Amino acid sequence: MKVNPKKALGQHFLTDPSICYDIAHALRTLDQVEHIVEVGPGTGALTKELIPLGKKLQLFEVDLESVAYLNEFFPEDAFTVHTKDFLKVKLEEYIDGPFALIGNYPYNISSQILFKAFDYKDSIPEVVGMFQKEVAERVASGPGSKKYGILSVLLQAFYNIEYLFTVGPEKFDPPPKVDSGVIRMLRNDVKELPCSLAFFTRTVKLAFNQRRKTLRNSLKSLEGEVPEVFSQRRPEQMSVGDFIELACHFEQANTGQ
Repeated sequence: MKVNPKKALGQHFLTDPSICYDIAHALRTLDQVEHIVEVGPGTGALTKELIPLGKKLQLFEVDLESVAYLNEFFPEDAFTVHTKDFLKVKLEEYIDGPFALIGNYPYNISSQILFKAFDYKDSIPEVVGMFQKEVAERVASGPGSKKYGILSVLLQAFYNIEYLFTVGPEKFDPPPKVDSGVIRMLRNDVKELPCSLAFFTRTVKLAFNQRRKTLRNSLKSLEGEVPEVFSQRRPEQMSVGDFIELACHFEQANTGQ
């Protein structure tokens, strides 16, 4: 049985077993989780390396052809397949307790997957997987880089992120037109921010939505003045800690607290 990769689903199947092995064995929090969630398993190249790890494996796959393949060629008790859109489900209805998130993620929804992981950060101690190289670099980049952006700041507030390695197009079927990158995100010790998460997110998004402007200009819609120490900076010059301090300042100015 052959599964045809579907462009509409952003499918590029990994064909190199050694890379699948390296991705699976990049997981570092197996002692903290009972479940591993894999998004977009396709024909199970990565799944095959996850099964021996001995965790309850939950797969989310919307391609029914891939699901039929998985059910035919893998043992019945090796995993549970959910024919659901990972982005649309309430994960707590499928997984009880903390879980590691992994995948050769569909490139067309990879940023949305990361935002979903951000929403479930208190249940996900680790995210590992393959992204378009540009996305992987963006998530792992620090201040001073043109790739540093909204996702970088939001995720790095709660995760320590490491770019692991690059994978060329020839390792996939069909080959994508770009290189891919594998990252690992490990949850840090931050339980909550000194400001509200909503205001932190709002401040970061406002700043980067006009990233060429100084913060004095890009944050004009917020009540209050940008502190002098930050006013002439552009968002890529701000550390995660700087953004937290700035968000706390504006939250106090806007709520009177």
